[in-house]
This record gives sequence, C-alpha cells and structure tokens, in this order.
Amino acid sequence: MREIIENVAYFDGSGLKSNQDIFINNGKIIEIRNSKSDDANVLIAVPGFIDLQIYGAGGRLFSAQPTVESLTIMEDDLLKKGTTGFLACMATNTAEVFDNCIKAAKEHRTHAKNFLGLHLEGPFLNPKRLGAHVPEFVRKATLDEIKALLDFGDGIIKMMTIAPECQDWDVIQYLLDHNVVVSLGHSNATFQQATDAYNKGIQTTTHLFNAMSPIHHREPGIPTAVFNHDKAMSSIIVDGQHLDFEVVKFAKKLLKERLFLITDAVTGCEKGPYQHIEKDNKFVMPDGTLSGSSLTMLQAVKNCVSHCDIGLTEAIKMASVYPAKLIGIENLAGEIKNNHQANILVLDHELGLKEVIFQGKHISTK
Repeated sequence: MREIIENVAYFDGSGLKSNQDIFINNGKIIEIRNSKSDDANVLIAVPGFIDLQIYGAGGRLFSAQPTVESLTIMEDDLLKKGTTGFLACMATNTAEVFDNCIKAAKEHRTHAKNFLGLHLEGPFLNPKRLGAHVPEFVRKATLDEIKALLDFGDGIIKMMTIAPECQDWDVIQYLLDHNVVVSLGHSNATFQQATDAYNKGIQTTTHLFNAMSPIHHREPGIPTAVFNHDKAMSSIIVDGQHLDFEVVKFAKKLLKERLFLITDAVTGCEKGPYQHIEKDNKFVMPDGTLSGSSLTMLQAVKNCVSHCDIGLTEAIKMASVYPAKLIGIENLAGEIKNNHQANILVLDHELGLKEVIFQGKHISTK
C-alpha cells in the first residue's frame, strides 16, 4: 500500500530538511523529494524511537507477568507513544522467571511488531552495586550455564548487562562470539578493569553513573573509563531523577555519538520481588530505593533539548540512530532514508506527538 507524508520537515541525519514529501510502499520508504507545496512546515518527521532497556508498559511489568499477552500490551502501548523498537528488559530473578520470560519472547517473535528481543540485566552483577536488584539471585556465571542459556534463548537474547570484574572472561567472550551485545553495568570495576573490558570487546555501558563505581580524583571509576575510550558507548536515563541534567550535559560533551537514550521504565507492580511504587515522577521499591523511571523516549528527547543543551538533531539521534547501530539494525531502522522501514513519528514544533507510522501503517496515539 502506497502512502505519502506530505510537506514536512524531516531529519536527514545532519539536520532538518524542509518542504519534503516522503513516499512509502509496502512498509518501506521508497522516495523522498521536494514537495510541490512551499507552505511553511508546521510538522516535523523524525525516525521512530528505539529503547534498549524497558521493563514494563501499558500496566504490565514483563517479569511479573511473563506472557505473550504482556508483550503484546507493551508493544501497543509503546507504539502509540513513539517507540517503534524495544528490548524488553528483565532484572535479576529466579531461573524459573527467566525461563518463562524467554519462552514467552520466543513464542511472541513470530508475530512481533516493535518487540526486538530481550535485554537481561543480571543476574551476573556485582553485589556491591545492585541498586534495586535482589541480592539472593546474584551469582557468578559458568560457561556451561551461558551456553545453555543462549541455546534455550535461540537468538531472542540480544543484550546482557554484566559486571565483568565478577565473571571469567571466557563467559563474556562466548556472549560476544554469539552476537549478544554485552553492556558493562551494576559494576564496581576500577578504571583499569573497565578499560580492559572495553578493549577486549564489551561494547557499551548500562545507565551511565547509576549503579557503578563513581568518578573520584584518585579512583577514576567506570565513567572515566567510558569517557576516555574511543569506542565504548553508554546508555543514559534523562529523567532528571536518575541524574542531574548538568551531569547529562557534560557526559554528552565527552561521549558525543557514543551516548544514547533509554527509559529504564517500569510500571506499578504489587507482586513478586520487584514491587514498583510510583512517587514524584519515578518508581521506587517499598524501602524507597530508586527502581526505575516513568519516562517515555519522547520525554527523554524533550528533556535533552530543554534542559541539557543538546540540539534536537542530536537528541533524535540519541533515541534512534545510535541505539540502532549498537544492536545492528542500522540498515533497517533509526533513520528516515530510502529502503529503511517506514517507522516515522510526526511531531509539531513543540515536539508534541501528532502521528505514528509503523512499517507504513498509521498507529493511533490515543
């Protein structure tokens, strides 16, 4: 089915290009050309957002209700908010919960829409940097366990957060060799340990500054290792709760295109080990520990522009181009260009969401 998005300004990778028509056929962008209309653009077209770490949406926390229905509800809720690709995240938990989540994800993938796979945040973390993670489930991995996990996952596990200082390197190397993106996180690694891990192939870092060794003038910690590296990427939660906006500003100046947005969003939950309570635009555990955000990707982009001195072009890239590149889908998604999936958000100039187009189909934002 052929569609046209008429007379919009769109992001071509370097900035806004005005007065363009975008032609879509069979779910893909087939042509972009100058519009016949020369009226001033009132709408902006941007790539759909990609969130590589989200626990719940639409009132469903995936690990608490690990079913195909939960993933479907999350998909629909995220689509109408502009997230056209996401990894469902699972926190440190029992083997039974992990198995149930993986089973549901494998069953769902044949008819998945914007669900891209799983991000396992744990259980192979450092007990000293757990944040809201449950300590009794944290452990050191064995190579046999990782082999069995990936065999059972059958390609659905796309990303894992690991504390490398607590694991044998052959475990991490096996993940890397089997195309799992490994993220350094919930870690107390020293500057040198983190640098060595990045040099050996760990690609990225989980929620910069949160649940990791900090910067100290005599102990530079993980953030300095990321800043000083030439390839290591990092996610960041720009909700004004997990980090002060001033910290986001200087992180962006140092990391540039190596910094990308996640929401780390959860939803209210009253059962299981992760009971999230919404309070002051964030979620906390019953003991008050910060446990997740109430953020959307669009709000993260707005916060970057409004509070962090990040231009709109860069903020959009942090929510689309950079995460797409990290998980290897940059040839399909993350930009508005020919032969890419037609995953497009139409915004007004106040960045209000007016329309979502997913693989060429119009999605209700209500």
